[in-house]
Amino acid sequence: MNKIALITGATAGIGRATARALAANGFDLILTGRRKDRLDELETEIKKTSNCRVITLNFDIRNLDETTQAYNALPEEWKAVDVLINNAGLAVGMEPIQEGFVDDWERMIDTNVKGLLYITRLVSPQMVKQGSGHIVNISSIAGKEAYAKGNVYCATKHAVQALTQGMRIDLLQHGIKVSSVAPGAVETEFSVVRFKGDNDKADGVYKGFTPLFAEDIAETILFIVTRPPHVNIDDVLIMPTAQAFTRQFHREE
Repeated sequence: MNKIALITGATAGIGRATARALAANGFDLILTGRRKDRLDELETEIKKTSNCRVITLNFDIRNLDETTQAYNALPEEWKAVDVLINNAGLAVGMEPIQEGFVDDWERMIDTNVKGLLYITRLVSPQMVKQGSGHIVNISSIAGKEAYAKGNVYCATKHAVQALTQGMRIDLLQHGIKVSSVAPGAVETEFSVVRFKGDNDKADGVYKGFTPLFAEDIAETILFIVTRPPHVNIDDVLIMPTAQAFTRQFHREE
């Protein structure tokens, strides 16, 4: 019987690439996201290209009631989640702290921290009951360093790193693995969202060097969740060759 993986934020970028990678390697999937049309498209694609089973859940992870209702509506057999990939996350805006927008701050905190907590609180008790499971939290280089105008986003990803360590300690006695994946610059919708639809600004982020791609991170996640039972990959920092720190790149002219 296939293992069941629940992926949040599966409608684009790392989440979508991870869904494809896990499907190709024999996982059944619960895919969640806010954009139902994209969820439906991904479900159709995966069912055509693999033999895995797929269920989609359309809800906003920032909303505890929606998240709870969606999870509780799963058939009982699907609640036995083996792998939870907390991928849903975003950055919004790049203002210094004294000029920041509270709405942007709340959107990042509600998605990156509270949403991760909501779904983990729902899924982890069943893992404890099973005596096994694996939680993979998608962090960022911003969870290990801070940078100018990244204030609240960096704070949320530092929180993800701390939560990963705390989960690992709390769930250790129950045989549950917990891992963090912290990417550097990945070319997805990330910068388009951060700059609120300004594609020129978003394109400029990746100008002059080859960034990571969603598939690179998906391959890393696949490696992590397919290790033998006695092996846990605690923390991975994965960077483009052209990036040394959050704001240090080698760009070709």
